[in-house]
Amino acid sequence: MTKILNVQNLGKTYTSGSKKLRVLDSISFEVEKGSTFAIVGPSGSGKTTLLGLCAGLDQPDTGRVSLCGTDINSLNEDERALLRNREVGFIFQNFQLLPTLTALENVVVPLELQGVKNASKTGMELLEKVGLADRSHHYPSQLSGGEQQRVALARAFSNRPSILFADEPTGNLDEETGEKVVQLLFELNQEAGTTLIIVTHDVDLAQRTQRILKLKGGKIMTNQLTKAS
Repeated sequence: MTKILNVQNLGKTYTSGSKKLRVLDSISFEVEKGSTFAIVGPSGSGKTTLLGLCAGLDQPDTGRVSLCGTDINSLNEDERALLRNREVGFIFQNFQLLPTLTALENVVVPLELQGVKNASKTGMELLEKVGLADRSHHYPSQLSGGEQQRVALARAFSNRPSILFADEPTGNLDEETGEKVVQLLFELNQEAGTTLIIVTHDVDLAQRTQRILKLKGGKIMTNQLTKAS
């Protein structure tokens, strides 16, 4: 199968005063197009740092990342941003909705940036899929945490991404609400044929993906298929 993400010997070190902290050390793995993939590990294991490097939000000290067939190490910041706008979707633990925009406007923004025609119509269709068509004109402050994450889900799929990165997507939600969001995430993902990479502490959520990469102390402990594969 086609590899949509190829990570080779990735390393990242942060400097704090006179101390250097090696956050990631010699990380290598591949992700097949259309698959679901989880990155797990304890706090401080490098999960979120790894996700940021894979998505081109940050650059590694060593190693290379190929995303959607492009070596992102060779791109400048503007070129990486263009690649993300074209190919990548994001879901964050804290939703990251724009507070001054309505639910519909939050979903439509990525479409308008790409010059998509009938952006509002597409945005409403996505809100309908996540069960929030009747809340389209509400602002984030008027929505519950679960509703905000469902808006974020609709926004993440709005540009029809090739790959979607979800960083602790249920981290700020109660168990019941989190389960609904996860169900929607996998349904939308399957419908769109998107590659899904989830960073999570939730073992049950990780087990729903096809492969789990386990980090500890910035190193890969295991990289194995699950029963869902």
